[in-house]
Amino acid sequence: MMRRLAPLLLAACCLLALTGQAAHATGYRYWSFWDRTGTTWTYATQGPATAVPSDGDVQGFRFAVSEDSADATKPRGTASFATICADTPAEDGRKRVALVIDFGTQADAPSGETPPALRTRCAVVPQDATTAEALAAVAKPLRYDTNALLCAIAGYPEQGCGEQVAPGRTDHRKTSAEKEHEDAGPSVGLLAGAAAVAVLGAAAVWQARRRRDAR
Repeated sequence: MMRRLAPLLLAACCLLALTGQAAHATGYRYWSFWDRTGTTWTYATQGPATAVPSDGDVQGFRFAVSEDSADATKPRGTASFATICADTPAEDGRKRVALVIDFGTQADAPSGETPPALRTRCAVVPQDATTAEALAAVAKPLRYDTNALLCAIAGYPEQGCGEQVAPGRTDHRKTSAEKEHEDAGPSVGLLAGAAAVAVLGAAAVWQARRRRDAR
């Protein structure tokens, strides 16, 4: 019996360990960079300093606490290129790039700072301009660190650059849909805990029966 229970107990313990690691994952506070096609935001495959957008492109920046690109929070703006650049006529030899700049929420803000309201801008730049150059044209001052990491847009935040945030600090980033999904069923941690308790309970019952039979 114990040989049958051992694999189950080991699996439950592994699930608990993995759940514990996820609960203590480290987040970082930084500006993420996004491309938008239609209404879908996609994490950019290159940085703004090397990306060269085309006329009519929509790109976004979001300041938030994230663990990595898979965990990053998307910009909240939904305005289209036609809306953002509606009052900006095309110019020969130049391109228009629609930018959505989402400064995030108060929960993501560094201590003592308040995020500005989300803004959209239509940058008119040379055809070969990078996204960083388009951003500099409409959202100064920008701040970079010594490794060319974008630290601040329009002066926000005033300090810090990609700093590590204590475990558990990223819970507030969950959307209402994610919270509803969590409320709809048990979490992985709860299931793992229940599995471990069930296995231990079965082992205890088996031991009790064995002692009773021995009498």
